[in-house]
Amino acid sequence: MPHLKVKPFDISILETHSIKNPIITFYAKACHSNDYLLGIEHAGEEFLLQIKPDIHAYLLKYDKVTRPLKVNILKEAIASVCDTLHLEVLSSNIAISNTKATLSSEYFKKIKDFEDIHYPKNKLAVEVGFGSGRHLLYQAHKHPDTLFIGIEIHTPSAQQVLKQVALQKLDNVWVVNYDARLFLEMLDSNICEHIFVHFPVPWDKKPQRRVISPSFLTESMRVLSVDGRLELRTDSDKYFWYALETFFSKPKIQVEVRKNEALEITSKYEARWLKKDKDIYDIYVKCKENSEPKVLEIDFNFKTVKYDKGLEDTLVKKAMVFDRYFVHFERLYKAGAKKLLIKCAFGSFDRPEHKYILLEEQGCRYFVAPPVKTSVNYEAHKKIMELLQ
Repeated sequence: MPHLKVKPFDISILETHSIKNPIITFYAKACHSNDYLLGIEHAGEEFLLQIKPDIHAYLLKYDKVTRPLKVNILKEAIASVCDTLHLEVLSSNIAISNTKATLSSEYFKKIKDFEDIHYPKNKLAVEVGFGSGRHLLYQAHKHPDTLFIGIEIHTPSAQQVLKQVALQKLDNVWVVNYDARLFLEMLDSNICEHIFVHFPVPWDKKPQRRVISPSFLTESMRVLSVDGRLELRTDSDKYFWYALETFFSKPKIQVEVRKNEALEITSKYEARWLKKDKDIYDIYVKCKENSEPKVLEIDFNFKTVKYDKGLEDTLVKKAMVFDRYFVHFERLYKAGAKKLLIKCAFGSFDRPEHKYILLEEQGCRYFVAPPVKTSVNYEAHKKIMELLQ
């Protein structure tokens, strides 16, 4: 991802140059380290850039939590900051690419779009972690009456599939660059016909990061229509047995297991294992009953919360664990005397949110966008408001 290494410079110049560069809205210093963040507004996006000082070079790079999907926007912002501050570049990878496909809103959807959205097709299917996109694009061609929503947390993969969607002139594929475990909660009940989970990362050493979990299964069965199907395909023996145990614990569903079944389309990853004669497992989980409509009235406004002097000294630094959720104020940044930026992880243990919270004397907000509207995120939000009062 885009970054620059520059010769060490006097950080204090940001105070005098931020007004001269209209895309820099503020800068903030970490309370317990020597790192800095720059607030950026550019090309209709709001995000952060990081400055990481070192003896020999300063690193100017994107911030993972707030990064926009369009890489060129990041490159332009980094270049603008560098030019304005007259920084001496030691190494760079921010050459602007003109070959990337335009990320049209017709294909690329942000998670907040699903709070109120119209689907252009009568049928809906979801693929979780589409990777190269072979299966997703194949299904879209084969079923033009179905809208396929591809969920991919790996940004370069999302960009490549968006490019193929445009080149192949498909009108029934949407790409969401987000965590699928959170995305499903944005869908209405009984709306989906298929959920594909092909070759998910096994996460044997960190099972809490697996896509398949009891809560993911519950959400999948809620969004699936009657006889709709969740399809897991994996080459991992451990993941197969873990998933099978998870699926069998759920009542009123139908489970079917197959082994080494040949599909009409093969991914690069699958082809590699087939050459080595490795076993591949399929588990099909069929929904057998309608779910109640999901109604959530959630307000992520902070209401009366605002920055009070010394707040940064009173906040608990360790993760706080509650009944259904946790809250962890991971890092604190001061932006002058009257502004505090908090990097915060919170929500579900297996589907955490990562957000910045910006506190000013006039009020408080999530930077740059509120969390996904789930019940557990709302519980965590109310606790965060309590802790910031």
